[in-house]
Amino acid sequence: MQQYKLKRGFKPEPERIYQAMQESFPVEISRNGDRFEASYGALSKITVWIEDKKLCVETVSDAAVKEDETILQTNKAYRDFLLKSTGYTAKERLKMAKKDVGEA
Repeated sequence: MQQYKLKRGFKPEPERIYQAMQESFPVEISRNGDRFEASYGALSKITVWIEDKKLCVETVSDAAVKEDETILQTNKAYRDFLLKSTGYTAKERLKMAKKDVGEA
């Protein structure tokens, strides 16, 4: 499971996260309480929820997917989703993750 901080102004509201998922993953998204689940491209399962004002994401890769195009498209959709939900770019998320590891 990955946890992501939300940028100032990006509220930890489930409806906003659901909207970001719909925009990034044009598939059926099921709701299980405050958790959202979908299957998209090279991800057999992606589960998203808010916990302690952080975005939590669990992914399960589909090992059967071998096409580079599908894998790249899935990665792009996932990065777009994280940007829309957290407000941070991939570079900013990497910088924060390195900082967090350094503090631990």
